[in-house]
Amino acid sequence: MFYFLNKYRHAFLVGLQGNLVYRWNFAARGLFSLFHLTAIFILWGAAFQGTPTIGGFGLGATMTYFIALLVLQFFISAFNEDYQISEDIRNGLINQFLLKPINYFGYRLSVFAAARLVSGALVLIPLAVALPFLHSYLTWPHEGWRLALGFPAVVLSALVQFSIAYCFGLLTFWLLEIQGFVILSMAVEAVLGGQMFPLDLLPAPVFHAVKYLPFYYQMYFPAAIFTGRIDLADTESGLCLELAWVLGLLALTELLWRRGLRRHTAVGG
Repeated sequence: MFYFLNKYRHAFLVGLQGNLVYRWNFAARGLFSLFHLTAIFILWGAAFQGTPTIGGFGLGATMTYFIALLVLQFFISAFNEDYQISEDIRNGLINQFLLKPINYFGYRLSVFAAARLVSGALVLIPLAVALPFLHSYLTWPHEGWRLALGFPAVVLSALVQFSIAYCFGLLTFWLLEIQGFVILSMAVEAVLGGQMFPLDLLPAPVFHAVKYLPFYYQMYFPAAIFTGRIDLADTESGLCLELAWVLGLLALTELLWRRGLRRHTAVGG
């Protein structure tokens, strides 16, 4: 068991070293995210002019939600995983994993975890610089269960994000180019993942239906837990649905992997 885990520990460390090479890219991306956050402040500040609440939440709660969303994005988003997997397949680099005792999914997941650790740590630096200016807008809830259930939700959300990206990457076994699918997924995620606006602002029937989609759990769900936009009952039921999506996506990744290998011609690598 130790030898099994040790392989992926080494993959994680290699991924950590590789991503530290591009630390300034992550830092610059985090810095420019503050400009995006400034635009959100201006937009929502204008929306709250003349009204104390929108959808039952004030300006402070809304700004706290978007700040939490920004941090989560750097800690759990699968930025380029689908393209990297696609390149491994197209260039024959995946062949080395077919003859060695290492699971490709486990390897990519280890590298993904390393990349998110680096990008997440670096985004905290510009956020710490901006915190004195943002402090008066932040209104965090104080219920202890939010931390206890929020962090497992973050881990499951990362698995949802990674599994979806992994599935898109595996489509390269059948398709020469996956960019169209990835762009479409990003557009849908931006809306149904709560990145453009909090999903609870949707009409109630639409919001209830969105809860059953995986996009709900990519970003909105953990951010809503930490910022008080959903209660304990919705959190518990959401965790069950999120776990179901993780298990379903993991099964799908295994199915696509096995079917894809039947079509794969191992040349080069």
